[in-house]
Amino acid sequence: MPISIVVSGATGFVGSAVLAGAAARGMTAGALVRRHDGEYERAALQQGLRGVDCIVHCAGRAHIMTDASPDPLEAFRTSNVTRTLALARAAAATGVRRFVFISSIKVNGECTASGAPFLPSDPPRPADPYGVSKHEAEQALRQLSTETGLEVVVIRPVLVYGPGVKANFLAMMQWLKRKVPLPFGLIDNRRSLVGLDNLVDLILTTVEHPNAPSQTFLVSDDEDVSTPELLTRTAAALGTSARLLPVSPAFLCGLASLVGKRAAVSRLCGSLQVDLRHTKMTLDWSPPASVDSELARTARHFLSFEAR
Repeated sequence: MPISIVVSGATGFVGSAVLAGAAARGMTAGALVRRHDGEYERAALQQGLRGVDCIVHCAGRAHIMTDASPDPLEAFRTSNVTRTLALARAAAATGVRRFVFISSIKVNGECTASGAPFLPSDPPRPADPYGVSKHEAEQALRQLSTETGLEVVVIRPVLVYGPGVKANFLAMMQWLKRKVPLPFGLIDNRRSLVGLDNLVDLILTTVEHPNAPSQTFLVSDDEDVSTPELLTRTAAALGTSARLLPVSPAFLCGLASLVGKRAAVSRLCGSLQVDLRHTKMTLDWSPPASVDSELARTARHFLSFEAR
């Protein structure tokens, strides 16, 4: 019989791609639907989980650049910890075998030093409410696994891009398409990114792989790029060229501090790399798509909407 999975957050950027990818692999795939208040209706949840082998949990409160919540940490905990644990408990109670939790590299931290990429075994150092909530959810799931035998797999993606990407990556493509001069020509950093196809392939690999339970996996395209290189290669995928100005990173960060954008600019100037050796060796896995092919797919989708 084919593996049966359900995906939470199945209407989202990652969840919808997981649902489609599972069907393409011949898995029986369904979606978990929450009420308007963000909760799952208990009776419907129990019914929907019967006969399911694995839950891929993509739902949650996403990282927010400007959070208007009066208590951001509590808001993140409600969505990313309390609701995650409630779903996992329901999974254990109804006989679901495996729970794949899509966490975040923010559990590891915000940046890496040169030549010192993050490892899954590194001590967690989340620096914002989103990262803290994901770390707490991981801890709660591991405890639940010990208590119930539910197989828990944790995946910490870096920045995800692909067709339909939003937020900063979408803004970057809009700037490039309009040939806006960008002051990032002198940045010398390394960033790990992950294309949507590569992330989905890893997620679905962990659904089936016997070595996946109780493991934490970092995931990227396995090719780190500098900010200027990313802009140049994305522009090429868009059929244009990047206009990069040679502005000092120190000047950029100082100016960003004055206008309250230091965190955003620091991400563009700083490095964040992950070491994939554990993921590749444990799962006998490598990213199936190259950075350029993933950028090409992302650009085609963006241009198709721009043309409407």
